[in-house]
Amino acid sequence: MKQWQLFLAFFRVGMLGYGGGPSSIPLVHKEVVEKYKWLSDDEFADILALGNSLPGPIATKMAGYIGHRVAGITGMMNAVLATIVPTITIMIVLLTFLSSFRDKAWVEGMTQAVVPVVGVMLAVLTYDFFRKAQGKLGWVLTLVMTFVSFVVIEIAGVHPGLVIGVLLLYALLKPSKKDEEGGDES
Repeated sequence: MKQWQLFLAFFRVGMLGYGGGPSSIPLVHKEVVEKYKWLSDDEFADILALGNSLPGPIATKMAGYIGHRVAGITGMMNAVLATIVPTITIMIVLLTFLSSFRDKAWVEGMTQAVVPVVGVMLAVLTYDFFRKAQGKLGWVLTLVMTFVSFVVIEIAGVHPGLVIGVLLLYALLKPSKKDEEGGDES
């Protein structure tokens, strides 16, 4: 019975959660906190906070964790599949439909029109990241890190994941200001 409830709960999230995480989160809350009462509000908030700090889509991370918590490994697989199957099915149907009309001018125009919109969305996201970095690091360090990252990733061909990993290791291993000053002398 729990497996079926997990499937239905996350299938509804997958079917109705258009627009990504922001639209999925309230749906997950409604299902797991209000309807099935698998989690309290505080537990849900903790899972949401941790899920947002990890890479990847929030809906599948939450589905995996909640499914595992409710019904173990099979619950995890069940909830994740129920979350992604609707999206995959819709993509297959839409792409099949569009590819059958590929030679039509309206389809070509539609796909060409999407490219600049996606470009603008990525540019806005890049600008937001740059502005946030500048606010925390200052202009000089932000510009230097942007330039060095560009050279290492685009010119040297180093995978971005490796660059991020090195920066995370540096942040974890660098001595704090307290350590450099000799610690707290109380």
